[in-house]
Amino acid sequence: MPLNERAKDILAFIRRFQHEKGFPPTIREIGAAFGIASTNGVRYYLNRLELSGQITRSGKISRGIGVEMESEETNGSHPVVIPIRGRVAAGEPILAEQSDDGELEPGTMFGDTKGLFALRVKGDSMIDAGIHDGDYVIVRKQDRAEPGAMVVAIIEDDATVKYYRPHADRVELEPANAKYKPIIVEPDTRFGIAGVVRGVIRTVGR
Repeated sequence: MPLNERAKDILAFIRRFQHEKGFPPTIREIGAAFGIASTNGVRYYLNRLELSGQITRSGKISRGIGVEMESEETNGSHPVVIPIRGRVAAGEPILAEQSDDGELEPGTMFGDTKGLFALRVKGDSMIDAGIHDGDYVIVRKQDRAEPGAMVVAIIEDDATVKYYRPHADRVELEPANAKYKPIIVEPDTRFGIAGVVRGVIRTVGR
């Protein structure tokens, strides 16, 4: 599908936002940048971009736009960094807000860094898995996971890190601390997977 100039400008904005912030813009942020008051107006252009293969979209999270970065944005001389997008609960779910909270330089620790992001853990429900309050979990962005995988799960507007245990009639999110009970996600609850945990980073002497 051919793109008009406005769609091309929005694509460039998404790429620039992703490059500068480390995560994609929301629909409202795109609308504010282009003076589009209606979210449906923004979705019109996002639909055109998706149909043309320029972006991918996930309706399960607010920053669910995926975009391929241009070569000059990905292969420059600056070191590869993983953006820190905020904090995630390891106890009861907390408000899932993304923010620009710094960067981690992974070097070769995690191999291909494409699709990786970091979250700072709050709580102790995954302590028996070696994840402590204040640690950083390294997450690979994906919306599916194998049963038993450690995931960042989105429940309504909240996020939490847990083991993923799907069942025919529900999903259980299992902690790694006997003090906590599994979170039961009923079928009528808005639920999604933001990514699979690939590692943990801890600083000493915090």
